[in-house]
Amino acid sequence: MLYLRHFRFPFPIMLSVSEQLDLLKRGTVTIHSEKELAAKLAKGKPLRIKLGVDPTSPDIHLGHAVALRKLRQFQDLGHQIVLIIGDFTAMIGDPSGRSTTRPPLTYDEVLANAKTYTDQAFLVLDKEKTEVVFNGSWFKEMPFMEVIKLNARVTLQQMLQREDFKNRVANGTEVRLHELQYPIMQGWDSVVVRSDVEIGGSDQLFNILVGRDLQKEEGMEPQVCMTLPLLEGLDGVKKMSKSLGNYVGLTDAPKEMFGKLMSIPDELMAKYYLLVLGEELDATMHPMEAKKALAGKCVAVYHSEAAAQECRDDWDLRFSKKDLANVELPHLTLSDRKDVLGVVQHAYQSVFNQPVSGGEVRRLIQGGSIQLNGEKLSDPKAEPAWESGAVLKLDKKRSVRLA
Repeated sequence: MLYLRHFRFPFPIMLSVSEQLDLLKRGTVTIHSEKELAAKLAKGKPLRIKLGVDPTSPDIHLGHAVALRKLRQFQDLGHQIVLIIGDFTAMIGDPSGRSTTRPPLTYDEVLANAKTYTDQAFLVLDKEKTEVVFNGSWFKEMPFMEVIKLNARVTLQQMLQREDFKNRVANGTEVRLHELQYPIMQGWDSVVVRSDVEIGGSDQLFNILVGRDLQKEEGMEPQVCMTLPLLEGLDGVKKMSKSLGNYVGLTDAPKEMFGKLMSIPDELMAKYYLLVLGEELDATMHPMEAKKALAGKCVAVYHSEAAAQECRDDWDLRFSKKDLANVELPHLTLSDRKDVLGVVQHAYQSVFNQPVSGGEVRRLIQGGSIQLNGEKLSDPKAEPAWESGAVLKLDKKRSVRLA
């Protein structure tokens, strides 16, 4: 008997194979193939669902959580999750989607990252129902002759079909030989753990297909490939990444998480609802209200309902109401420059340790974000009366009080 449990709020609902398939298909890019997945589900026994992660950084963000939430769906349907920590593959660095070779990590760095990574993964996954394995446990023991034999199963022509490798060769950018090992190693992981389904980002399809091929050669039933969309970050353009600073971390403080989510471009709201919450965006909602609801629900999931309500109330007090007289805000001591452009740049740098260019400030001014006591400032060269106690709003998330 199979059951569905909503993330964080379990309730049992028996599902048929077709209902399970409809649920699991939601929010995916590729399933290779649906027919195979339906056949596996119809067996009525727990499947082994694999996700390989390379702990190249210590923290997980909402982009990582897209795959974890899909794992949780499988988990709540009664299937076995196999989380592979790539302690060996992380030292190579996944070349998927990369235009340059990744800088290598030391083994100690990988292990330190793995500890916090798995701790945060269990904010989404049920720890008691998750099998965690390190691929170093089999690659450490693999003789070099076995490495050669494994390489012999894949051709150079196959490897160069990958878009990232193909583009780098065409552009004259180096491709290191160790990078060619990555898809083979990821594929061999699937053989070792005997996975029935492997989940990954849309840039992982090639690697997952290698796993299918290696399983077939070993006489195993090949895994189903399930790929998921890559979540754009807060800039609305590039994939969410800590190195780009456009991320929302699962362990961000509640108000920080809420504030970051309020800066998401409106055009990404439907995608965030689907991938981050597993919900459909109500098209009738006002964009601002939809964004507040999204931010509140995320805080509730990763913190608590009480924290979510506090964040919502604080946001409304700070940014949805004109009267900020009694709100506690960071104080700004003015510098020698008294023009709007100079004061705003000084505020970002001195209060929030975030330098901004003149062009960025002008865009904020043009968008109506820069306000003094609720009045929009439209001229970057103007020198208004900067009175002590006045409130200068910088953007959707930041305001300061003049000292």
